[in-house]
Amino acid sequence: MNDHTIPDASSLTGWRKSSYSGNEGGSCVEVLANHPSGIPVRDSKTPQGPALLFAAGPWSSFITSLRDGDLP
Repeated sequence: MNDHTIPDASSLTGWRKSSYSGNEGGSCVEVLANHPSGIPVRDSKTPQGPALLFAAGPWSSFITSLRDGDLP
């Protein structure tokens, strides 16, 4: 693993699908809480694929901006 990715995220457990993802099986983002190196994020269609790893502070700021409608 380098500093920003987890090559095979399927071995991690506890993934949570984004509340903005529908039940149609389309594009879904999954997030894993309580990982020691940051916040892993992956595409639910490829659970065996890579996950991007974000530092907790910037991820929290990103989520806050989304909730507040501050992003275009």
